[in-house]
Amino acid sequence: MAKVKIQKKDIWIDMTPMSDVMTLLLCFFMLTSTFLTPEPIKVNAPGSVSEAKVPESNVLNILVSPTGQIFLGTENKNDMKAMLETMTDIYSLKLDATQQKHFLEDAMVGAPMDKLAAYLSLEPEKMSEAIQKLGIPTDSIDGKMSEFQMWVKAARDANPDIKLAIKADAATSYKAVKHMMSELQDMNENRYQLITNLKTASEE
Repeated sequence: MAKVKIQKKDIWIDMTPMSDVMTLLLCFFMLTSTFLTPEPIKVNAPGSVSEAKVPESNVLNILVSPTGQIFLGTENKNDMKAMLETMTDIYSLKLDATQQKHFLEDAMVGAPMDKLAAYLSLEPEKMSEAIQKLGIPTDSIDGKMSEFQMWVKAARDANPDIKLAIKADAATSYKAVKHMMSELQDMNENRYQLITNLKTASEE
């Protein structure tokens, strides 16, 4: 008995709708995602059960490294520019256009004022290496405000609505964090948020 031959047909699937969906999803995630500001020093924040979120705008981020170095900055470049103008006026520091450009492109302020011009004169690749050894001084001179306090005040003058957020490494000494907080309290800056990592159930 002869076998019945089944005629084979090519199957063609139109992938155009799938491509449209993927393009829409890609555009959605690109437009809604927020990019983290690169930090000059890697900081592993301690764990916490708090789920309160730090505001996404009008925030002055204060970073404390494991060795106690302090860096600060905000994502608002207009505020950063105003802060720089205030500080350079106070210290009578002249910066050229390239140095100012490097400052605004940098993620955070992290150099003492007496080394700021030399730091901003470096190439961007070398700046990321040099900042590892720097940090904003917190020691007051002759009873005046420390550079850290002056940067915070400059940020407050640039944006009165700015909020403070502190991120310290889990290995940072209590003495260093306490000293930095005391500097803020001396300025009547008593409201700030502490950035921590969310502790999972397995870590409890």
